[in-house]
Amino acid sequence: MSLLRIHRYLLALLVVTIFIASCKKSEEDPADQPYGRITFRFDHVIDGKPVVKNQLLYTNAAGNQYLVTDVMYFISDITLYRNDGGNRMIKDWQDIFYIDDAIPSTLVHPFLDKIEPGIYDSISFIFGITEEKNKSFMFVNPPEVNMAWPSVLGGGYHYMMINGKWMDTTGLLMPFNLHLGIGQLYHGTGYNTDSIYAFVQNYFKVSLPGSSFTLNDRDSLVFRLAMNIERWFEGPHLFDFNQWGGDIMQKQPAMQVVKENGADVFTIQPVTKLPAKY
Repeated sequence: MSLLRIHRYLLALLVVTIFIASCKKSEEDPADQPYGRITFRFDHVIDGKPVVKNQLLYTNAAGNQYLVTDVMYFISDITLYRNDGGNRMIKDWQDIFYIDDAIPSTLVHPFLDKIEPGIYDSISFIFGITEEKNKSFMFVNPPEVNMAWPSVLGGGYHYMMINGKWMDTTGLLMPFNLHLGIGQLYHGTGYNTDSIYAFVQNYFKVSLPGSSFTLNDRDSLVFRLAMNIERWFEGPHLFDFNQWGGDIMQKQPAMQVVKENGADVFTIQPVTKLPAKY
């Protein structure tokens, strides 16, 4: 075989190889596969109505009159459970999400993940950040960087900051910082950081009742998640500011109460379907 024929043979072989690879890629191209997308929209309510900030309008189950100034928190590991037993975590582009009632852009999270169509039984997420992921300095820009939890108290980031004021037993309006994060156990009765002997992970899983849905090809579904703030203070435990005071970052028993009350703080509303855009 002449050198020219060898070159022609190799060129033809290269063209065929590229063609086959191109066909295979086309067959496997995710863009050709059925998928949908979902969006979470967050609202914050007290007794079923949107929170009115900086006004002494509310009374919790323990009888504390209070007002709210700030609502900030993280959720992570959002998981969709299929009716066939499979599940899918939102993580293709991001798996930790920051929500801040004062920053409208953080109240709507359109997930970029392409979700397989099908029937889904429920949705869950982690309130806060798991021990594996909650690492100091992973956020370098505001607003997330402002959620840093002191290293001496366990490091990482706050799971939640709800700030406000309550009327104490003397009639004084006192500030409160309902902050949830890594807890500490202390030797003795004080809160000297030198006496910390263990840390407690206070993140928890939220399973949303009534969150089943059907996703069809190219559907775009919006879920409204409402944080019912009054529930942080009631069931299974009453949270009394006059008992715990305004700061709980170093009071693991108080954080445990808040954590256990958080199981049903969130509710999910019926789904809205948006026109296909992709």
